[in-house]
Amino acid sequence: MTDVLLIGVGTGNPAHVTREAQDALRSAALILVPRKGPDKSDLAELRHQIIAEAGATAPIVAFDYPERDPALPYLERVEAWHDEIAHRWTTAIAQAPKGSIALLVWGDPSLYDSTLRIARRLNPKPTIRMIPGITSLQALTAAHAIPFNTLGGAVTVSTGRRLREEGWPDGAETMVVLLDGDCSFQTLPGDQFDIWWGAFLGMPEQVLCAGRLKDVTDRIVALRTEARADHGWIMDTYLLRHRSG
Repeated sequence: MTDVLLIGVGTGNPAHVTREAQDALRSAALILVPRKGPDKSDLAELRHQIIAEAGATAPIVAFDYPERDPALPYLERVEAWHDEIAHRWTTAIAQAPKGSIALLVWGDPSLYDSTLRIARRLNPKPTIRMIPGITSLQALTAAHAIPFNTLGGAVTVSTGRRLREEGWPDGAETMVVLLDGDCSFQTLPGDQFDIWWGAFLGMPEQVLCAGRLKDVTDRIVALRTEARADHGWIMDTYLLRHRSG
């Protein structure tokens, strides 16, 4: 194994895949595709569509994603999960011809994604090459046609778990929240914030909602519940901004 290619492929729209990403897929000697159960089979199908549209001809090896152990503390649970995924990669890579191994990463490999950390667990240590992709942050602000930040303002990027446990950060004006399966915006005073929410960003199934938090909270929770029931999974992101005055 000479190197591992971590290829950002955007948020689900094959049109968001860059020419650099397509070139990287065509250069790979093997492409790994995770299987995350029958409820998420369309994610694997979308990866296969992206690979085909890139004109990649490398063998494709699928591997099953393990489950996290809910009995472990959060960080310990994630570390053990990453170790097991790295082990499954190693097993899959053993089938590979000599050359680069490619993995398609939703969004961008640098933003709240574990693929880079897992790749560094491989032994022997590979050379890692990252190809950037469109992030859910970009897709969200584009879908709502809003700027990411206010004039001269800073932005905090965080997770639903941190928002629930720590609340709104002191002095923060704008926050983008990812990885929130519990709609943690419900913990905030709804009259003090505006929210821009989106699910399946960039995909035909895209769902959007925006407004003063207290006015749209119930609507977002209902939309999220319905979309998850329809598809068996959901990827959503939202931006919160403290209201002035």
